[in-house]
Amino acid sequence: QAQLVESGGGLVQPGGSLRLSCATSGIIFSVYTMGWYRQAPGKQRELVATITNVRNTNYADSVKGRFTISRDNAKNTVYLQMNFLIPEDTAIYYCNARYPNSRVDYWGQGTQVTVSG
Repeated sequence: QAQLVESGGGLVQPGGSLRLSCATSGIIFSVYTMGWYRQAPGKQRELVATITNVRNTNYADSVKGRFTISRDNAKNTVYLQMNFLIPEDTAIYYCNARYPNSRVDYWGQGTQVTVSG
């Protein structure tokens, strides 16, 4: 049974940094495209970044140059390094695992990121 567990969220001042982690189990991690999505209050969930099994990355325009997605296949974990955070980054961040060329995907429970101060 697939399980994705996010951690690393919290409250940070504008201009600060956070590193999110998503530990997975129950999937062949190295095969999956991993992604981070976010949902702000009153808004739809949106893509933040993805990384494929061959480490091709894709970012939302709003986070390019500030966020970096990476993966450690030995630890079955994907990361999101977030720098120069702004209040508009405030949202619940969700981890996603998607099997390539399929509709099979899994979600974590989310972790809250609040940029304020």
